[in-house]
Amino acid sequence: MSSHQEPVVLGKLGASHGIKGWLKITSYTDSVEDIFDYSPWLIKEQGEWREVKVAQWRYQGKAIIAALEGVTTRDQAQMLTNCEIAIPAEAMKALPEDEFYWRDLIGCEVVNTKGYNMGKVDQIVETGSNDVLLVKANAKDGFGKTERMIPFVTEQFILEVNLAEKQILVDWDPDF
Repeated sequence: MSSHQEPVVLGKLGASHGIKGWLKITSYTDSVEDIFDYSPWLIKEQGEWREVKVAQWRYQGKAIIAALEGVTTRDQAQMLTNCEIAIPAEAMKALPEDEFYWRDLIGCEVVNTKGYNMGKVDQIVETGSNDVLLVKANAKDGFGKTERMIPFVTEQFILEVNLAEKQILVDWDPDF
């Protein structure tokens, strides 16, 4: 794994399941089973990432569970409860040109159509109807804002995303 890029967290190991070392899996991927498209996983134990491979997985009711190679007892599984599941950033699937991973938008400058720099994307919140950019305003914001919430609605508010320049062009009033 390259040391210059932090791994991308895709989920979390949950409680142990049964006596043979299976674990419940919390997946942050669009479809819960998509987490199994990536191998090997990196899990974070005591602040350190290490590789693990999934031996097998299955649905257990509405949840998913997995057996990891080398984890064969309930005690071993319990030691991994709450560990994050990640992959190297380079292993992320390529997206079509008009789609973006949230992580790529974090840190982008947000500029409106009149050229006003509204700040940088600090985080993105999923609201159900549409995602929302939480933009941390510049220290000397002319409108006295510390944060702005801009709906991520393309063609209406989000006009252009330029990842090469780390900039997002928006149609948004800086006083909102």
